[in-house]
Parts: sequence; structure tokens; C-alpha cells
Amino acid sequence: MQAYAAIIENQGGQFVLDNVDIEEPRDDEVLVKIVAAGMCHTDLTVRDQYYPTPLPAVLGHEGSGIVENIGRSVTTVKPGDKVVLSFSYCGTCPSCMKGHQAYCPSLFPLNFMGRRLDGSTPIRRNGEEVNACFFGQSSFATYSIATENNCVKVADSAPIELLGPLGCGIQTGAGAVLNALQPAPGSSIAIFGVGSVGLSALMAAKASGCLRIIAVDRNLTRLELARELGATDIIDANTTNAQEAIIALTGSGVDYAIDTTAIPQVLRSAVDSTHTMGETAVVGGAKLGTEFSLDMNNMLFGRKLRGVVEGSSTPQVFIPELIAMHEAGLFPFERLCTFYDFDQINQAVEDTEVSGNAIKAILKM
Repeated sequence: MQAYAAIIENQGGQFVLDNVDIEEPRDDEVLVKIVAAGMCHTDLTVRDQYYPTPLPAVLGHEGSGIVENIGRSVTTVKPGDKVVLSFSYCGTCPSCMKGHQAYCPSLFPLNFMGRRLDGSTPIRRNGEEVNACFFGQSSFATYSIATENNCVKVADSAPIELLGPLGCGIQTGAGAVLNALQPAPGSSIAIFGVGSVGLSALMAAKASGCLRIIAVDRNLTRLELARELGATDIIDANTTNAQEAIIALTGSGVDYAIDTTAIPQVLRSAVDSTHTMGETAVVGGAKLGTEFSLDMNNMLFGRKLRGVVEGSSTPQVFIPELIAMHEAGLFPFERLCTFYDFDQINQAVEDTEVSGNAIKAILKM
């Protein structure tokens, strides 16, 4: 069948909209009519080839839509179901079986290699293969071939055009707090970088009962939104040394810190902003091979640093939890979102990456 897709043809290029042919789903696959898809920083880092997804490729990994057709072995969704698409995982390895799907050993090939594991791709343009299967979905298109594992069924009444970003960016920030750090009520936390991931972490920290929530960024508009969403303190990193300011505010440092920036110096500052038993989560995706340094003795006296992928979540469990929190007024992530028509995708990139006018762009198909 035919679909309309946004294709990255070369490193750093713009999205090119074109007609493509998309296969019918295989036994374990699901054909989804995409209603909307969020734009994530990872789409842009792959465009720039920080990760080696081969080009040309159809990206997009925060899709939401309606099941159009299913393979014969699929049992958890059916045509007509509303679904949010999340990351892909094998489902059978020890990590997946223990509920740690985000740390599946096959995570990288399943999500970044632009192919099924057998080397095939479900998308062609003018008879030529186009790399797809990005995060098991490639949802910058009007139709997507997903897998049963990365389809999360939601209620028929769910506002499906809003929910795609729960599949990655918003899940990542919120899960870093709720699933990984799990701060006790009354805790303090500093969040470095308050884009969509950082602001999602901030809202989760507020819902967790953190009493001191410190937001650090260079974008003053986003810092003001952070304050509205629950930050007790904001730090303009343009003019202030964040580490020194956090120590001054807390006396000894925060209980928890999160770095969303993938900038080595910022990560070092986040770690050094915690007290001696503090814990830092790194969630930003840096270019492969990026290294950073820490003072070994600073770490020796009880500090912790952990990596967090996809919010350490099981999507079929965590995404419905986030939706329930949203319905209860505890997680107003719609305040981060700006909608664009699909053919405005390059404007959405501009507003996200250059001007900063959009925090979480969502493309409506």
C-alpha cells in the first residue's frame, strides 16, 4: 500500500516528503494509521548521524494512531484499537523477562539499524529500499509497520493525537524520576536542561513530593515554564554557575540530579551538585564515543551515577500510568506541546532546534 513519509536523505539534511510503498504486516507486526507523531531530539541526532542509522531513512519514534491491520500471531491489539508506539525490544531475553525492556541487549539493532533483524525493510520509494523500522515504527509517515511489543493499547476515549510523545521523550524524563531515581517525598532534585525531557522529569518530581526542585537552563522562557510547572528555584546558566548556586541553595547539595543535555561539562556539574550520598541520572544521548571525567574521590564518598534509557520503563505499564496521572491533573504534559501539520515538519525542526519556540513539536497527519 502507499503512504506519505518524511525522509532524511543525507546527513544534516532537511526532511523530504514523498510517497512510499509500505508492506503489509508480517506475522508479529502491526500496521498502524498514524494520527500524530512527536519530534524527539533523537530524531535530529540521527539526522546528524550521531548514531549510525543508515540513510536514506524514515525516522519518527513517538507515533500514535489506530491499528489498521495485524499479523496472524498478534493477540494484544486488533484493528480499530488506539495505540501509542514506543521503543522496540525482543521480549525474550533475561532483561526483558525481568521487566527491564529498556536494557534489552538487542535494543540498539532493533531501534537504530533501520532494518528488521533479518536485514529487510518494509518501505520502498520508486522501487528502491528506504531504511525504516526506526524504534520499531518509523512514524514520520501516514502509515507505520510496528511490532506487537512496541504497541501500547489505550482507551477508545484517549486523545490519541496528544499521546505519541509518551512513547519516548516524555516517558524518558518522567521515568528517570518515577522508575529509576524514585525520590522519597521531601527530597531535593536539580534538573539540568528543561526541554521536554527535563520538564517531564520536573513534573514527575513534583508528583513524587520533592520539596525542592531546581531547574537549570539557558532558555529563560523554558525556565519560567519550569517555575509554573513546579520548580521552586530556577537558575539561568548564562549568568550563574549552577553548581555553586545549588550548593548555596541547599547547603550541601541536592539528593538527586538529572542531566538531559548530553554535554560532558554539564554532566560533571550535575554530579558535583549532589551531596555525598546523592545520585545522578544521565539521560541525554551524546555522540557515540563521547567521554567525560569525574573526580574519583568525589565519587568515592557515596555518590552514585547511573544511566537511564527510556525512563527504565515497561511501556505497556508505564504509559497507561502517565495517562492516568495526566487525567488526574498531576502530569500536564500538554503544556509542552505545539502542533504542526505534517508538511510543516521542517518548520517544526526549526522551532525545536534553532529558535526554541517549540518544546515538544507534534506532527498531525
